[in-house]
Amino acid sequence: MLIIGIAGGTGSGKTTVARSVIERMGTRKAVTFISQDNYYKDHTHLNLEERALINYDHPFAFDNELLIQHLEELKQGKVAHAPVYNFTMHARFTDQTLELQPNNIVIIEGLHVLSDEKLREQLDIKVFVDTDPDVRILRRVLRDIEERGRSIQSIHQQYMTTVKPMHEAFIEPSKKYADLIIPEGGHNEVGIQLLSILTEKYLNGDRKWGTL
Repeated sequence: MLIIGIAGGTGSGKTTVARSVIERMGTRKAVTFISQDNYYKDHTHLNLEERALINYDHPFAFDNELLIQHLEELKQGKVAHAPVYNFTMHARFTDQTLELQPNNIVIIEGLHVLSDEKLREQLDIKVFVDTDPDVRILRRVLRDIEERGRSIQSIHQQYMTTVKPMHEAFIEPSKKYADLIIPEGGHNEVGIQLLSILTEKYLNGDRKWGTL
């Protein structure tokens, strides 16, 4: 099993890169896609107002222990069941899970995929998607308004108080752990093609990254 981790700031294009690699694999290799967003810690013991005040951009906001446990289960050929997270209510759906199959390739994408040392140790290929801050914030604004029903005021407040500081403190520094840095995310066809080639070579038993 090959496990690829794709990290980067909010709105950098992590999911687009992951989906593009999956499309290039086509039907040749089965791929399991995991979003770290599904592994936000559950805070249903708090009321909605209290949950809204949590710093969701800090590495500690994620239940990486559960994510690592699921990766271990997949390596053993077992089916894992990821939680499903509701961003509007800031809580997990208690009656829903996402079935994860133990396929040849597992791709994990998320803000802090490279920030956690124990999670990094699970990865065979580590990728960082590096996109300009102004592009990232515009994408986040559109996503939060259209998909999560957020107001401009709440998006601005969260960006200034947690998103930007946490990016500078944790996400940007995690770039040093990457095997491959892809500027501009899903718009970088060369970078995506390179990652696809590395994936093919790795699965074919070739670990010599210097010769493509």
